[in-house]
Amino acid sequence: MAIAVNPWHAAAWRELQARRTRLPHALLFTGRQGIGKIDFVRKLAQALACEDPALDGAACGDCRSCRWFATGSHPDYREIVPEAMRSEHVAGDVGDDEATAGKRKPSQEIRIEDVRGLQDFIFLTSHQSRGKTIVFYPAERLNTNAANALLKNLEEPPAGTTFMLVAHRPGDLPATIHSRCQRIALPTPQADVAEQWLREQGVREPALGLAQTGNAPLLVLDLAEDDYWVQRKQLLEGLAQTKLNVLSLAELLRDIPVGRLLGWIQRWTYDLLSIRSGGPIRYNPDFQSVLVKLATGLDPIVIARCHRHFVREQRSATHPLNTRLHIEELLLFYVDAVNGKIRDDILSN
Repeated sequence: MAIAVNPWHAAAWRELQARRTRLPHALLFTGRQGIGKIDFVRKLAQALACEDPALDGAACGDCRSCRWFATGSHPDYREIVPEAMRSEHVAGDVGDDEATAGKRKPSQEIRIEDVRGLQDFIFLTSHQSRGKTIVFYPAERLNTNAANALLKNLEEPPAGTTFMLVAHRPGDLPATIHSRCQRIALPTPQADVAEQWLREQGVREPALGLAQTGNAPLLVLDLAEDDYWVQRKQLLEGLAQTKLNVLSLAELLRDIPVGRLLGWIQRWTYDLLSIRSGGPIRYNPDFQSVLVKLATGLDPIVIARCHRHFVREQRSATHPLNTRLHIEELLLFYVDAVNGKIRDDILSN
């Protein structure tokens, strides 16, 4: 059966298939995180290698090439991701040789060693006549040395090799990389299309999930697989209290990643500011009545600068030595803000 792309990317698929024999050697796929860019690129690579593609260019799913893709062993395809992302797939399966390496934190970058390791692959003859494909994801994770090493291949592309870069934040890539790639901007789906697709995947409250993720349906599916909704409810029910017990709430939330916690507080303060400014609730429609009541007594200038403070905190979020204490500080700052007691040094920023 032909392998189709997500419905909101059908137009982009048709445009690429119309010129599949004239595609450049380097493509840069951009768009917000969670809309299915890497899924699109994998299916495109599979389709270009397929021995019996469908009329719309989609991979057949049955030929030898497609079977290789299905098992993750296609000899003419490579996918380069940061070490930390590779580690996620092999967690709990560490061999003896990696016992000491396990003490080192896996790299979040694509390093020069990853690019140099492709040289033998690039210059070997392909197993099939359809050439080879190399995918970098997320491409903005290329560190400076790796980007420079990749640039040499983009400037002098090996025959029969296609590079596909996938980026959530293309602005983080060097201009020299941009100039040697043809950019393909993949769109975010319309809300009704995304909601229908999520219902078909078994998601019970697709509208709420899309509100939380900024209309990113693949992220909504990821949220359904962990404790996201339980943890979010715990935090927001705490923030909704007129007399918030910071110590008990911090203890309840101590195991939640700080970046996730900050994201929820950011979205909460954004909604408070939006209501206070006469706008709609964007992120937390399930807490509408609470947000409206809470926003009534807030100073819009204070809450705006409070929101900006949490945005800055998110940008510099790391792994604090004392997570519990850090969470307490965040909650205390929020309590001061909603009570109009935000510090003068923060208010002036």
